[in-house]
Amino acid sequence: MRSLLTAAAISLAFTLLLTPVFLRLFRRWGWGQVIRTPENISNPSHQAKRGTPTMGGVIFIVGTIVGYGIGTFTGGSYPTTSGLLVIWLMVGFGAVGFIDDYMKLRQQRSLGLSGWRKIVGQVLVMIPFGIVGLTVRSPAGVSPASGFVSLFRDIPVLYLFAFGFIVGWLLYLAWISVIGVAVSNAVNLTDGLDGLAAGCAVFVIGAYSLISFWQFKQSCSAAALAQDASAGCYDVAHPFDLAVISASFVGALIGFLWWNAPKAKVFMGDVGSMSIGGVIAALAILTRTELLLLLLAGVFIIAPGSVIVQLTYFKLTRGKRLFLQSPFHHHLEMRGWLESTIVVRMWIIAGLLAVSAFGLFYVEWLGLTNS
Repeated sequence: MRSLLTAAAISLAFTLLLTPVFLRLFRRWGWGQVIRTPENISNPSHQAKRGTPTMGGVIFIVGTIVGYGIGTFTGGSYPTTSGLLVIWLMVGFGAVGFIDDYMKLRQQRSLGLSGWRKIVGQVLVMIPFGIVGLTVRSPAGVSPASGFVSLFRDIPVLYLFAFGFIVGWLLYLAWISVIGVAVSNAVNLTDGLDGLAAGCAVFVIGAYSLISFWQFKQSCSAAALAQDASAGCYDVAHPFDLAVISASFVGALIGFLWWNAPKAKVFMGDVGSMSIGGVIAALAILTRTELLLLLLAGVFIIAPGSVIVQLTYFKLTRGKRLFLQSPFHHHLEMRGWLESTIVVRMWIIAGLLAVSAFGLFYVEWLGLTNS
């Protein structure tokens, strides 16, 4: 418990207190936000945000690593494979976003990496994650990732290696890559208003901290050692370390949100939104709750869902628009909603979905233990 609290506190203090120092550096380096011009159907009110320091995701990425490192060693332990895999996706996806942001700054345009180049970069990050996650085992003999599709835990009938070793690996790598690419790009699309993506992510990743801590308390490995195995135990590698890294990330996001909330003094940029997506995807895979992610992170489905609906409607009606602008939060802006109103209400939705998902997770455990 000391590791978890220390990690969260250090990460919070890092981003809360040191963000002004980073902002001075960002201004010196010319890291100012590039806003789309009105010809690109941009919201005109966003032109006032031009020049605000961006790429602030670097701040909470560094803050998370510092908090996690100090918290882990303070508790007398060492980083585990699971914790390092979360950091790998956070930094790897953040690097793809950093390249995208840097290209925008150099060209002074809102277009950086093409969509396919982003996806290729994300898949290249996911492949080592998947290989290490399935081949390296904990002292209890459990691999961080699983060859099954999971909901609250592995689903026995959805075994990806049922069709053989080679096909199984291809299916497994494809499955986790879809999760990583989908989640990171969903968060990226949601990051359109001050504090929107960061605040929603606090609820989602905070719920994962609770889930992984509960899995630690109900671990099958600990139950076996105590000769008290339960039908509801969780066969998850390093669940406590997952709780520590997720708590560290939440602390870093809360500290960053102080400066990112409306009216933002700094934007996270693609380096931030994609790193958030990487952390969420990693936690879903490593806690073996991949399908639960649809509810738990449901707030991040709204933005890409509205874009898909808008494009489909546009094609079917040959040029008509369902929303004034997509993603959906920009439609609400165009309807006259205040930015702060949209952000706070999206936070509420994120919180309700996270609580609902954790409630279902707990009810499933109760059902197994009482049966």
